[in-house]
This record gives sequence, C-alpha cells and structure tokens, in this order.
Amino acid sequence: MSTATEFSGLIGIDLGTTYSCVARLSREGIPQTIPNREGELTTPSVLMVEDQMVVVGREAKRSECVYPDRTAICVKRDMGGARYSRSLAGQEYRPEILSAMILKRIKTDVESRFGPVQHAVITVPAYFDDTRRKATQDAGRIAGLNVLDIINEPTAAALAFAFESHRRRNSHFEAFARQAVDSPTTALVYDLGGGTFDVSIVRFAHDRFETLATDGDVRLGGRDWDERLVTYLAEQFRTAHGSDPRDDPQSLAFLYQEAEKVKHALSVRTATRVLVSHDGQRLSLDLTRRQFDDLTADLVLRTETTTELVLDSAGLTWSQIDRVLMVGGMTRVPHIREMIQRISGKEPDCSLPADEVVAQGAALHGGILLARMAKGKGSINDSALGLWVEFESIDVNSHSLGIAVRRPDGGYANSILIPKNTPLPVERSRTYHTSAPNQRQVRVRILEGEAYEAEACVQIGEFVLGGLPADLPERSPIEIVCRYTSDGRISVQGRHPNTGLLAETTLVSQGRLNDAELREEARKIGLLEIV
Repeated sequence: MSTATEFSGLIGIDLGTTYSCVARLSREGIPQTIPNREGELTTPSVLMVEDQMVVVGREAKRSECVYPDRTAICVKRDMGGARYSRSLAGQEYRPEILSAMILKRIKTDVESRFGPVQHAVITVPAYFDDTRRKATQDAGRIAGLNVLDIINEPTAAALAFAFESHRRRNSHFEAFARQAVDSPTTALVYDLGGGTFDVSIVRFAHDRFETLATDGDVRLGGRDWDERLVTYLAEQFRTAHGSDPRDDPQSLAFLYQEAEKVKHALSVRTATRVLVSHDGQRLSLDLTRRQFDDLTADLVLRTETTTELVLDSAGLTWSQIDRVLMVGGMTRVPHIREMIQRISGKEPDCSLPADEVVAQGAALHGGILLARMAKGKGSINDSALGLWVEFESIDVNSHSLGIAVRRPDGGYANSILIPKNTPLPVERSRTYHTSAPNQRQVRVRILEGEAYEAEACVQIGEFVLGGLPADLPERSPIEIVCRYTSDGRISVQGRHPNTGLLAETTLVSQGRLNDAELREEARKIGLLEIV
C-alpha cells in the first residue's frame, strides 16, 4: 500500500444510489480504488441516525431490518428535492444533508489512510438535471470537500476504460497522452447502477475525449429489479400464509435484503433458494434465473429502448460502435449482457470492475483539472501530471434549455434555445417580442426539459428585465442570450437592443441552500460522530 507521502490529496467519488466508491491517482498517475475502513472497495450508501451519531455503510445496512425508521436508503433518488422521501426517527432531512454524511464517512476513511483530502471530483448520472447536480455539489461542500467538478458517470467510466486500454496496449500510462492511435475509438457506455440508468456515446483519441449523445432515467436501477422480487416473494408468502410481509417495515426491509441476495445469486448460477420470514412464519422458495428474467423483462426492455434512442441521437449505427462498455453493478446480470450482445452484435466489454470504474475515471478527470490548474505541487510526479495539460474533454448537455413564451391560447410553451446533446461550452441567442403595448418589464423564466408545454418542464431560474421605455409598441424586440459552460454553469441574459438595457442571471436552483446555510450545515455535520 502506498504511503501518505505519495497522496496528491485528490480523490474521485462515485456517490451511488446503493453503493459508493472512492479512488485516487498513484504517484505515477494511475487510478486506484481506496478500500474503506472495513477493507471493502465499495461502501453501502446507507446511513442510520442515532442521537449525535450517524452509522454509515455496512453496519447501517445491517441495521435497516432492526431500525427501519432510523435508516436512510437510496438517498440519491431524492437529490434535488426539498426533503428525503421519509422522516428518520421523526425528523425530516434534505437529501444533500444525508448525502453529505455518506461523503463525510468516505472522506474520513481516506484521510485515516493517506492524510488530508484537498480536492474531490464527484460523479452524477448523465441524465441528472441542473437542480440535482447542484444539490450533489452542495453535499460535497457540506461534507468539507473542495469539489473541483461534477462529472457525468458514463464520461468518467469511458475515461477510465480509455486510459486502461492504452496503458495495456503500450505497457505504460504515458502512451495514453503522448502516443497517437490509428483512429479515434467510438464507444457506447451502458451504465446501469443501483438506482439510475445512463447511456452515452463517446469518442476518444490520445488527446481528446468527446461525448456525442446521452440519455437515461434517474429512477431506474437495481432497486427496481429488487422490487420485482420483493413483490413476487411477498405474494407467494401471502398465498401460503395469508399475511403480507410488506405490511411490516422490518419484514419489508429484510425482504429487500433477501431480494438483493437472490439477484446476486442468480447472476452467477441458474437457480437459488430463498427463505421468507414474517409474523413468526416462514416460507422457503426455489427461484430460477428464467423466472427472474421474466419478472424483470420490461425493465430490461426500457434500457434497450433508451440505448437505441441514444444511438439514433448520435446519428450512428451499431457498425460504427467500436466497443460497448458495461458499467454499474447491474451489468453483471446475464439477461442484460445477453440483451446488449443481441442488439449490438458485439461482446460487451466488462474488462474493468463495474463498481469501481466510475470512481477511477473521476480521479483521472481530477488529475486533468489539477494539471491545468498547476496545483499538483509535486504530489503526482511532474511527468505524469504534465501529460494531462493539453488533454481536451468535451461533454454535452443532457437536457434541453429554453425559456417560457406565451402561446396564443394564453398558456406557455417551452422555446428551446440549446437542444439536448449540444457540445459544451455553447452560447445561443434568439430575439423574442413583448406581448403587450407599453410593457415596462419582461419576466424571463428559464426551463430545462424536452416538452412543448412549459408546465411539463422544470423551471430552474428566472429574472426580470425592467425599466423598459414607456410607450413601447406590442412585439418590441427583446434579445435573449443563453450560455452553458463546460462545467455546467448556466447564465441567461436579456437585452433591449434599442436602448441597451440589460439584465442577467447566473442560475441558482430554487430551494437550494445559500452559502450561509451551507456553512451552518457543514458545522452541524462536523459535530456529529460519523462511523
């Protein structure tokens, strides 16, 4: 194990729905997964609150069956919302506060092994909207992390695959950044984790990494496969004994844990046995992989449909895809691998650990950022860090960006300025018009989403362009300029071209904690014992 003196202070974190992982760069610039205090390479994203103590990870997961009212699971699915889906011990929490507790535990584990963490890159699903991304960044700040960037999970994974393939081919990591390849590689990243699903198509060469298209579902993942098993097992138990284990929180928590074990077992063998207990009664059941596949066939089909849509969005066919990269623990399920092989005609690439590759890619992305910022300070040797300075990474926006405009029927439509899958950074402008004579101000509502109706999209901000001249005729021009940076920051400007009047906003998600609130939450978490 490397010593603390070789630690750059940089980590990459895959903050997962069900499991989280953290990685660093070695002194030679190679990504390495960091074990937690139990020696495991992933930490369950589960926590249990108890007075001034918070238990995170394996012990919290075990406690779920005993203290379901104190245990938080799948927090990531609620990110961006005002509160976690249920109270814990009678108290409500914001999702970013709970996520910060998980991140704090990860940070503490790393620091006990290597010393102070100075920088972090945290990953999010590519299909996360602006509100969810900013909530994730806030969670990092509350946990005491200096968040260099938020990076899409498929992008991070593809970066790790690209790095490793070049390293193996050329027997040295320097080849990744120095040696040109015959032609760029186009890869489809299929990322199915515990709670979210993404598909991205990326193209990479020795000095350039570009995302071509992305799509996904922030509420589709392994937990949904577990739920199908839970429903099946509970109904079998009810038929046999007349009572439903889903009616009791402890029995339900136990059933979910058994379902996860069944899923894992059926990924490596064709049949298994499960024991269901509730209300002093038991039921032993045999389950086959075929039954499991039948129970979850529609979920697999949903991912297949999204995969084909992304391919179409990129304007590509399967013959133009060089590799299909499998990411996320759910890609170990044989039915999913078989589906990918069937539709692509290619052998799925499972050469890197599905649970670790995202965190490793995040660490690599952090290395690229540090190289550009010249903040390595010798912790990663100069030759390794210097290789990243000229490396170019281009991402796309996962949701369209537009503004609300009045329709003739009196409602509002979403006028898209920046369509989804547009390479970043980007700036787009369009001229709109006032809707009434003598209009003295214009309220600009910024939307995220694909729907035509404004009400079906997510409003992520607004501003007012006021002080317009008196007696302006109806349909006077107003120019709107929208800027979307490569790090995901959005700003929108409104201008009256005849007078030069200007109003601009850098978007802050509605309901987001302000700086003072973030500092206060960080102080509170600092007082907690997180184990």
